[in-house]
Amino acid sequence: MVSGYMMKRANGFTTIELVTVVGILGILAAVAVPNIAGQMPRYRLNGAARQVMSDLMWVRMQAVSQRNKFKIFFLNDHKYKILDDDDNDGTADSGEWSVTRNIRAQYHDVTLGLTGNPIFFPRGSANPATITLSNCGGSKAVKIHITGRVKIG
Repeated sequence: MVSGYMMKRANGFTTIELVTVVGILGILAAVAVPNIAGQMPRYRLNGAARQVMSDLMWVRMQAVSQRNKFKIFFLNDHKYKILDDDDNDGTADSGEWSVTRNIRAQYHDVTLGLTGNPIFFPRGSANPATITLSNCGGSKAVKIHITGRVKIG
């Protein structure tokens, strides 16, 4: 038999428990947010390098499938132009497809540097070049090998 002195405890959390949990979460957020914010330039740099690498790999596939040269012109430190060089003369003529990419559209602090304007040939090979991407988080190099292989190195 249950005595009359025992009362059923109500379900839920006390105010002290809630304040303790909110305080711990606040301390964790105060420690984590500066670390994440400090890593953002590096994440943007990695994303930009992957974007440039994927564009170059796509250009190589197009050169092979369309059996003509594709050339990449770097216009400034954040824009490059992809040219489908149908007549294989190395210049942009009327009627030839081209597209301009602006790396700063998604990665606002990344700049591009290069050793040459790469050309991809119909057999999948390319003239070697290195594209260097940099920001305050460091730098990354996207390398184009003579075999047409593109990699971040």
